[in-house]
Amino acid sequence: MNTIAFIGGGNMASAIIGGLLKSGRAPADILVLEPNADQRSRLQRELGVITLEAPGSVLQRADVVVWAVKPQSFKEAAEACRAHVERGLQFSVMAGIRSDAIAAAIGSERIVRAMPNTPALIGQGIAGLYARPAVSADERRDAERLLAPTGRTLWVDNEVDLDAVTALSGSGPAYVFYFVEAMVQAAEDMGLTAEQGKQLALATFSGATALAQASTDSPAVLRERVTSKGGTTYAALSTLEASGVKAAFVKALKAAQRRANELGNEFG
Repeated sequence: MNTIAFIGGGNMASAIIGGLLKSGRAPADILVLEPNADQRSRLQRELGVITLEAPGSVLQRADVVVWAVKPQSFKEAAEACRAHVERGLQFSVMAGIRSDAIAAAIGSERIVRAMPNTPALIGQGIAGLYARPAVSADERRDAERLLAPTGRTLWVDNEVDLDAVTALSGSGPAYVFYFVEAMVQAAEDMGLTAEQGKQLALATFSGATALAQASTDSPAVLRERVTSKGGTTYAALSTLEASGVKAAFVKALKAAQRRANELGNEFG
């Protein structure tokens, strides 16, 4: 993949572009179509890439076309760009736009859909990937290389499984922030400062996840090891179980999965 074109230059596009540049990709190999003048100026100033205000023949250079516009803007963007981008592999980071809709709008079957998450902004993300049958093995590797600087990737065999990926990891950072908020609130209730609570909560989350990644034991086993019957952790977890927190959390993720499916129906 020699030239990469981004249709849309928002946060996720910027995260991917930043990762590509850090991995050695030349700014001259990256084109960004971004109608917003302020955003174009920022991309030029901070990343040095080639920016475009409107579609043009220069997009025909693209070996990979990354669709990073808002879902509601896709049809209009596709109509404007179609004549210039059909040659490249179509790579979508748009939520709610299924590959059938992309194929119909662009006229290509070579489509990879990705569901990244916001830790991609610091190179700590994970993205679910789905490829249509027309995508070659080399193009799958191109897709992986495109996202490698932003974190990890995970392929799914069925496009519908991206709805589950959306529910778990796409929306997942918000769940972590939600629990951190609760821990900070509890810290203040117990006499600590908000800053002390934040430091303790964030260090606990990062340390626990690092331990889980390094261990061959399941999360359940790791949890049991710090839960002595009659102890403080036991008191806390017993309260959570009595309040139905685990069941409510599973229900919440399934609600996110359903909503992802509804968005697919709405936009595609």
